[in-house]
Amino acid sequence: MHIHFIAIGGSAMHNLAIALHKKGYQITGSDDEIFEPSRSRLDSYGLLPQQQGWQPELITDQIDAIILGMHAHPDNPELKRAQELGLKIYSYPEYLYEQTKDKTRVVIGGSHGKTSITSMVMHVLKSNQIDFDYMVGAKLDGFETMVSLKKETRIAVFEGDEYLSSPIDRRPKFHLYHPHIALLSGIAWDHINVFPTFDNYVEQFRIFASQVEENGSLIYFEGDENLQQIARQVRQDVTAIGYREHESTVEDGVTYLNYGDRRIRLQVFGDHNLQNIAGAKHICDQLGLTDEQFYRAMTSFKGAARRLETLAETNNCTVFYDFAHSPSKLKATTAAVKKQFSNRKLVAVMELHTYSSLKKEFLPQYQGCMDEADEAYVFFNPKTIAHKRLAPISEEEVAGAFASEGLQVFTDPEALLQQLREKDWEHQNLLIMTSGNFSGQDLKALAIEVTGNPVRFQQQNNWLKHPDGMIS
Repeated sequence: MHIHFIAIGGSAMHNLAIALHKKGYQITGSDDEIFEPSRSRLDSYGLLPQQQGWQPELITDQIDAIILGMHAHPDNPELKRAQELGLKIYSYPEYLYEQTKDKTRVVIGGSHGKTSITSMVMHVLKSNQIDFDYMVGAKLDGFETMVSLKKETRIAVFEGDEYLSSPIDRRPKFHLYHPHIALLSGIAWDHINVFPTFDNYVEQFRIFASQVEENGSLIYFEGDENLQQIARQVRQDVTAIGYREHESTVEDGVTYLNYGDRRIRLQVFGDHNLQNIAGAKHICDQLGLTDEQFYRAMTSFKGAARRLETLAETNNCTVFYDFAHSPSKLKATTAAVKKQFSNRKLVAVMELHTYSSLKKEFLPQYQGCMDEADEAYVFFNPKTIAHKRLAPISEEEVAGAFASEGLQVFTDPEALLQQLREKDWEHQNLLIMTSGNFSGQDLKALAIEVTGNPVRFQQQNNWLKHPDGMIS
């Protein structure tokens, strides 16, 4: 089976290419630019294109299928050649379905939390020696790639992104998976370049829910009014299961799940993670795992990369990094860190980097989302706005939109980082939130400079407090 990838360097695309290569397929690909870590990872498997750029001469009738990435344009010369030859052209979500249509598909969607919930389910399955296919949007400990497809597996776990599938397939990715077990974590308007109104955005989740397979289940966060309405409208053969956050206790900066008379120590924290855990638990219930299997596995779950990741720490200062960029994510992440470390001041820093976040009409959505922080800073790069061909925004407009007392706005990343370096970090935490990198700044180096220490994870042996030691 010969599969050719157009725009092989994308995050999901190169992971899918590696997964199919490991499955025994012949893989070729091309791209006009491939960045790290995609370049090194493709090279290590012998899949890195020999030359940069589009090469329509590579497209022949000997290719069994084309997988088209979002980075390519509709007039891509390789795509045009494939269309002329009548080759089968897939988006990557379409091909994931093609590979798993005879398996039990679990799909986790929502505006926030989907990567974390997917990661939790994957961690529980792996911890219990259950093999499965998967696709997740972050690098996870214990998983070599972000995509895996095998012949002998019977379960597929996919993170269900609502963004478009390919340049020629304008359907949201999660519309192509047709889950047996679906989860929706919440709806908060995003991707406004594609979904211009909130109602239009919500409709995509309603369509997703309507595509649950016969006699399947829809698990949903019942604290979301839009999801409540969607759950009421599912077909009669679909079981709707609501959840809220898992019961818990916080002691000395550590969160414990309450499970009967047991308290189960976690390495993650925050109300949003407690919601995610409750959702993941329902998925694992549907897959037939026991409570013991679930809770034992969750004690070793450290979270997904770039989701409240600890960059550096001392006894009285921790630097966190989070992928948060939308208003709902900023609010949840800021509140989580403040609640977990109520005895420390919180300095929260975020970068406006995505198309939606830099659009002047969307800025008011950020009102009050960093109010939990004791000090708040926002950075944006006017060059990024120009590159995305958006209307200019001013520092005053950004500050007015966030409407947090004392919030400071920067357009010079060096000036922002210098101000952070000069602070006294005793009994303070630093929370850095972005889907970018503050215009090329080394955030890990900043974290080590602020604390004087690289991150140190210590193995916790007393993860479960239980009176009779039934689990250890």
